Amino acid sequence: MGQAPQKIGLILTGGGARAAYQVGVLKAIAEFLPRRASSPFQVICGTSAGALNAVTLAVNAKQFRMGVKYLLGIWNNAHVSDIYRSDPVGVLKNSSRWLAGLVLSLFGINRMRHISLLDNSPLATFLEKTLPYDRIQENIDAGTLHALSITASGYGSGHSVTFYQGAPGILPWKRARRLGMETKIGIEHMLASSAIPFLFPAVRIHREYFGDGSVRQIAPISSALHLGADKVLLMGAWHMDDEEGRRHRMDTYPTLAQIAGHALDSIFLDGLEVDLERLERMNQTVSLIPEELRSATKMRHVDVLVITPSQPLEKIAERHIQRLPWTIRLLLRSAGVMRRSGANLVSYLLFDRHYCQALIELGYQDALKRREEILTFLNCDAGSATCDLPQ
Repeated sequence: MGQAPQKIGLILTGGGARAAYQVGVLKAIAEFLPRRASSPFQVICGTSAGALNAVTLAVNAKQFRMGVKYLLGIWNNAHVSDIYRSDPVGVLKNSSRWLAGLVLSLFGINRMRHISLLDNSPLATFLEKTLPYDRIQENIDAGTLHALSITASGYGSGHSVTFYQGAPGILPWKRARRLGMETKIGIEHMLASSAIPFLFPAVRIHREYFGDGSVRQIAPISSALHLGADKVLLMGAWHMDDEEGRRHRMDTYPTLAQIAGHALDSIFLDGLEVDLERLERMNQTVSLIPEELRSATKMRHVDVLVITPSQPLEKIAERHIQRLPWTIRLLLRSAGVMRRSGANLVSYLLFDRHYCQALIELGYQDALKRREEILTFLNCDAGSATCDLPQ
């Protein structure tokens, strides 16, 4: 009997509007593969905005190109009002409730329930109408998809919880501050995973309220491995520059926008970078263990291909910052967001088609430059693009 094909995992990270970059990379991969090819990813893991991309691919696992085409339709036509309310009444009502809740909480009156700076009810309406979640199980039963997961952060327990739907035999797991829980993926998991703290409201699932999955996600790669992936393609939404390049002299006190952007970077990026370093050290350790002893240690080498933007996304956001609706610009102006220093925060919130199209094009071009590397990783012949994929 021939050896079973490797299960390739796809990890789609968070980052708000930055997740449009992933769609550009996926567009290139779809063009690399045969037109009617099924998904090359048998394990798909999404967090925060990456959860939308992940679920869409899982729903369309039998026809990968169709799933990518659907994502292109969403992101190429993105508008802030599709994600959160930007009309004057909605912004005034929500921000007033938020400020009132803060003031009342100073007097011990808990009125912060379901209150956030922005109202993401348009996103909930959009997700209810557009994604046929039942297809996820159909694709699992057909063997085209092995598992899908969405990660959210529990505000009560402090745990990073990976909700997963997968083939029989996948066991729940529990590690320090993180666990995997089998369930049927639905809209509530996507809303919880993308609920950026303070900006969007937490979502109740079972007995706990959950927020953005990137919070306290200290080992994002491990979920794909628990779900059976043998190797992992990770799509980030941050620019991999060197540490020296990140240090800029600051003569003025940081604005609230700079502090908020820094906090979001920590939420979305730090866990991934640390986990990649940890995996690299583990692979180095495994390489030192003789082949005949590795099975006894249950350790194995895990190939990871990382694709991240070749340009800082906040620089692209600077060019489109004025495309935010005037109501949102007014709301955020006091925080210094409308200055250049606030572009990092805006890069997460700018769900505008022009900005998203720029990120898609960047992801597409970055992937084209790495065509042979990507095809080799996907177990494809770089010349003919024939791949060993599930039928």
